[in-house]
Amino acid sequence: MLNVRNLQVNFGDERVIKNINFQLQPNEILGIVGESGSGKSVSTLSILGLLGPKAQVEGEILFQDRDLTKCTEQQFQSIRGNDISMIFQEPMSSLNPSMTCGKQVAEVLIRHKRLSKSKAKREVLSLFEKVKLPRINDIFESYPHQISGGQKQRVMIAMAIACIPILLIADEPTTALYVTVQKEILTLLKSLQQETQMGILFISHDLALVSELADRVAVMYQGEIVEQNDVVSIFKNPQHLYTKALLASKPSTRERLKSLPTVKDYMQDIPNSKIETLEERQQRHEKIYSKPPLLEVKKVSKIFFSNSGWFSKTEKIQAVDRVSFRIYQGETLGLVGESGCGKSTLGNAILRLDDPTEGEILYQGQPITHLKGEALRQLRKDIQLIFQDPFSSLNPRLSIGKAIMEPMKVHGLYGNAESRKQKTIELLERVGLSEAHFNRYPHEFSGGQRQRIGIARTIAVQPKLIICDESVSALDISVQAQVLNLLNELKTDFGFTYIFISHDLAVVKYMADQLLVMHQGKIVEQGDADMVYANPQKDYTKHLINAIPKGI
Repeated sequence: MLNVRNLQVNFGDERVIKNINFQLQPNEILGIVGESGSGKSVSTLSILGLLGPKAQVEGEILFQDRDLTKCTEQQFQSIRGNDISMIFQEPMSSLNPSMTCGKQVAEVLIRHKRLSKSKAKREVLSLFEKVKLPRINDIFESYPHQISGGQKQRVMIAMAIACIPILLIADEPTTALYVTVQKEILTLLKSLQQETQMGILFISHDLALVSELADRVAVMYQGEIVEQNDVVSIFKNPQHLYTKALLASKPSTRERLKSLPTVKDYMQDIPNSKIETLEERQQRHEKIYSKPPLLEVKKVSKIFFSNSGWFSKTEKIQAVDRVSFRIYQGETLGLVGESGCGKSTLGNAILRLDDPTEGEILYQGQPITHLKGEALRQLRKDIQLIFQDPFSSLNPRLSIGKAIMEPMKVHGLYGNAESRKQKTIELLERVGLSEAHFNRYPHEFSGGQRQRIGIARTIAVQPKLIICDESVSALDISVQAQVLNLLNELKTDFGFTYIFISHDLAVVKYMADQLLVMHQGKIVEQGDADMVYANPQKDYTKHLINAIPKGI
């Protein structure tokens, strides 16, 4: 079906794709795996002629014996969405915010299949059923911002398969989705492929995820395909150091490592993956739990009220329901659950960004639920937050040096501007950046670097408790490993305590001492992280664990 031969892509003098070759058969799924910048997306966007006028493409891309590198823009318009479709990584930026979901999918059918509006609507509703969307008529009339991330991704899939394409390109279609939604999307793609016999190019940075779907895998590194084989061979007997690194960088669900091996370690052939013994873990816990709790949450609830119009009935939403737990100095408390379970609302209540409706929160034995003024400002210094999306949490108009110095100035730390600048340079170097980065702006950094900047800004005010809210969920596997290692190193060096919020149980198990599982505002299970993972008591916890991509 598809035969890519000696493909090379240049942007100016820079060669980003270096002589790659791969094939795709009908009714086959080929996984293309690698980190950001490896060339995955560029190589697949070249198939659809979407690289723009500055790209110089050499080689052949034969689709049903037609060389796509020689197609005009007009010829591509009849191919895109019809013979070859694409599911993009971020549905919110791919869907038109000013059009309803139904109208956007109908547009594809009206353009390529020449259907009337009424026939197109019937077909769209049928597609929405096929991709297992709820309340199909409501979603047809909804705008993208009115539905969840998983639902937006299903709308994108419905749009991509509307014309029953011969080839479907799925570019990181499940990144940042919750593990259970991710599992549903993978199952859906597999069933659609089997039903229509289409070929799929599935692009991801996660080898374990790809193993659940693909027949074969091509591993990309620095613009080249460094290894290509069937899924079982890639997993059981990887040949290239980079492939081994991708497999090793994901937190293990079987053993507790002291630090995660990174791609850099493997490429230098010095993987560092010492296992923490049970005795070492017990000694660490003895030290942590012999002191009074740093923070105590007692029967905290949060209720929101909403109404959608003048005459509509007010709806009561119980976001957090009588939650209680303790966290001790030097501990990492894992908080896991799906979107909407109340994790972030609980975090906001602890931070006093959104006051609880009822219940009490004690910090160092003192109630903080009703603090105001200077006392609340001091609390904000002690309890800090690392955001999920570092780019949107950084001011694009401030250099990163000034962004890190800003909270120091607010809290009157380090005396004067020169001292604050020196401390900022120290922090940049501590999180793996350098003095040369001080005057650069957020857009000049990669996602992993921006997360390091966010961490530097958080620790600049010398907090005692840090809430990490989905702080690694959108990062590549190997970058994620680097950031998790950094968080653990900082915890050891500075004595930090973490509340680590995530939907990814494998990551939480690696980081956490104790684990809380939230569902519909309640804590449904809690205990030692290893024990909860090895022997879950509740069906919901088992459901989350079963959704984690395990690999082969």
